[in-house]
Order: sequence, then C-alpha cells, then structure tokens
Amino acid sequence: MNYQPPYTITSKIVHLVAEIGEIIGHYTSGSDRDLTPRLRRKNRIRTIQASLAIENNTLSLEQVTAVLEGKRVLGLPREIQEVRNAFAAYDALTGWNPVTEKDLLAAHALLMQTLINEPGQYRSGGVGIFRGEQLVHMAPSADRVPMLIADLLKWLERTDEHPLIACCIFHYEFEFIHPFADGNGRMGRLWQTLVLFQWKPLLAYLPVETVIRDRQEEYYKVLALADQKGEATIFIEFMLRALRDTLLDTMETDQVKMLVKLFGEGELSSGELMHKLGLSHRPTFRKNYLSPALEGAWVECTQPDSPRSPTQRYRLTRKGKRWLNRQK
Repeated sequence: MNYQPPYTITSKIVHLVAEIGEIIGHYTSGSDRDLTPRLRRKNRIRTIQASLAIENNTLSLEQVTAVLEGKRVLGLPREIQEVRNAFAAYDALTGWNPVTEKDLLAAHALLMQTLINEPGQYRSGGVGIFRGEQLVHMAPSADRVPMLIADLLKWLERTDEHPLIACCIFHYEFEFIHPFADGNGRMGRLWQTLVLFQWKPLLAYLPVETVIRDRQEEYYKVLALADQKGEATIFIEFMLRALRDTLLDTMETDQVKMLVKLFGEGELSSGELMHKLGLSHRPTFRKNYLSPALEGAWVECTQPDSPRSPTQRYRLTRKGKRWLNRQK
C-alpha cells in the first residue's frame, strides 16, 4: 500500500500557490527576467548564513562571505566548516534527483562531512527534539527510518500535488522522521530547495531561509502544532507564506526599494524620479535605481517599444504594487 502523508488542501493554500505562481511569472516573463550571477551569489550566501543561523551558527553575513572568498575569518572551526560544507552542498544541488535515496545520503555526507562521525548514514539510535528542557518531538525509532524515508521518496516521486505544496509536505515529513543524528533541519531546507529547483530553476537561488530565520519561533511552533494535529496542513501554509514573502522581498538593492516607494497608482518620468530621490547624475540613477527595478520587473515602461523616448514614463508592475501595499 502506497504511503499518503496526512494533510488537507485549504483555500488558503490554494490562494498562496496562485499568488506565488503569479509572482514567479513576473520574474520569468520576457527574455531578460533572470537573476544576475551577482545576485545569485548574493542570495546563495544569504541562504547559507540564514540556514546555519537557525542551527545556532553565529557567523555573520560578512563572515560567511569572507569564508567563501577564502579569506581568514576569526570564528569557531566547526562553524567555518559548516559554511564550507553548506556552500559545497548547495553548489552540487542541481545535480541531484530529489526522489533518489542515494542522492539524499550523498547530500547529507557533503553537508555534514567532518562534523559528525557518520555523515551520509541514517541514525542508529533514538532521538528527541528539545526546546530548552521540554521534549517537543520524539522521532520514530531508528530501525524504521530506512522504510519511512523510502515511503516518503516514493510519495514525492508519484504525487500529483503542485511542487509548491509537495516540497512543503516533504519538508515537514522529513523533519518528523528526523533520519540523521544531526543536520536534519538544514537537510530538510536543502531538499525543499531542490524540489523547487526541479520545478523552477530560478528558485534554487531564493533565500527563503532568511524568512524562516526571522520567524524561527513561529517555525518551531508550527512544526509542534502539526505534530499535535497529526498532519502537515498548518506547516504547508506557513512555508507557502514564507516562500511568497521571500519572493516579494527579494530585490537586488535597497535603491530599488527606495524607487518603488516613490510610486503610487500614477506614472512618473525619469526626471521626476531623480528629483524625488535628490539625484542629479543620470548614469548613477539608471545603473543603481532604474535598471535593476526594470530588470526585476518591479517597474515597467509606459512605452516598452521605445525605451529611450523623451516622453517615456514609468509605473509599478503588479508585483511592485503588491510589495508596496505590504509595506503600508
């Protein structure tokens, strides 16, 4: 009998999936709608720092960047090794198949090399998850782990659920099983990213971990509530909100945010935008403000066929309006 994880598809889940799909559509529409290599690297560093911070790694974003650039960093050797391992794992992510156990174990081996005694192997003993001195989750016994993971991977392979929903279900079920002695949280987040990448390659560089880190207490609370209810629904809703909010917040520069905040429902010329920003140097305005906003589909031209027209004006896209409304 095929395993079926317990969950319910709510109207909230349906609406979030539709909203995320619409946002992604704005990113991927047109020939130039992709993240630049610089922004991909920036988001990857943010992902690694946030995912490790959730696991109590104390290195800052600047320190993580320095480690990845091969610079000397003053920090605990274990934390520095965690950064190196995480970068290697995310760098290898696109070569793995999310429904293959061999790749799952290889990913854990890479992520946890030199950090634990048996990287890439399932745990051999029982494990409980504590918050302070309180036991919040007792994972299934070690002898059941191989079977449970096999069932979960088979479900992921055959499910007809939307990948946005399937990745959240897998994430929750994986954390419930807790198959490894250590590294389960970062593995669950890594594998969710892999499932998303298989659906939309752009999402391999979405730093959703930053939102989870900022909502860490809620993250653990939702996991505990899902355990109590015996189904993943509440966790799916939480993760979809995190994915949506990460997409909306992923802008290349603070300058882009400043530019978007200048708009209302109307249209503005480049001269009006520069005046509102207090800028007089047009090349700086175009390079640091206008071009990234256009490339990220936050702002659009009123005359797209004549981008250099002297009567050209600019307005917010639906994505830009949605983000702006959330700031009010």
